Amino acid sequence: MAVELRGWREIPVAGVPFKRAVEYKTGDWRVFKPVINGEKCVKCGLCWMFCPDMAISWDGEGVPEVDYDFCKGCGICANECPVHAIEMVRE
Repeated sequence: MAVELRGWREIPVAGVPFKRAVEYKTGDWRVFKPVINGEKCVKCGLCWMFCPDMAISWDGEGVPEVDYDFCKGCGICANECPVHAIEMVRE
C-alpha cells in the first residue's frame, strides 16, 4: 500500500551527499573561528553537542577542542555556551 504525499518529490541523486560531513574538510570556508577559553569553560559539553559538523571533540572531562579542518565558523557553539567561554575570532 503506497501513500501519496502531496507536494513531495524524489530527491535527485546529485543532491545527496555520499559521504558523512566529517569526511569533507570545510575549514577554509569560514571567516570567524571559535576559540575556547579553558579558564571560563565549565565542561558542560553543549558546544560539542550542538556543533552541526562534529568539529568539536570532547572526552567528557577536559576542555573541548575544535578541529579547524572541519569547523565552518557558524558560531552555534558560541551561542550555546552558557558561560560565554567561546569567542568567535576573525581569521
